[in-house]
Amino acid sequence: MDKKKVLIVDDQNGIRVLLMEVFSSEGYVTFQASNGKSALEIVKSEAPDLVLLDMKIPGMDGLEILKHVKAINKDIKVIMMTAYGELDMIKEATDHGALMHFTKPFDIDEMRVAVNMQLRGGESNNWYAIGS
Repeated sequence: MDKKKVLIVDDQNGIRVLLMEVFSSEGYVTFQASNGKSALEIVKSEAPDLVLLDMKIPGMDGLEILKHVKAINKDIKVIMMTAYGELDMIKEATDHGALMHFTKPFDIDEMRVAVNMQLRGGESNNWYAIGS
């Protein structure tokens, strides 16, 4: 089976490095981008299965990147990350196809479980209960 690809888009290097380590150790091929332009280049060249997308990125914000990602390939799964509780932006992101969002600082294990559930489908997701 081909390895699933995860693209991490965040302007904070520490978050990108952390998420790359977590998802590489889960067996995914990981890519990272610190801005919208490079994120969209990776989407076009690598066709990731899932994008972890920060809402607040200088230049092109997360909503704009989300719209471009979905225009390139509507089947790419997108999970939003935000440091802010902006419900209107989160609702708009969901309207544009984002599956869920995590508010920073997020629980890395919850994020790992959510990504595994999205990418591995029925393989083992009945083992997890989120937020017991």
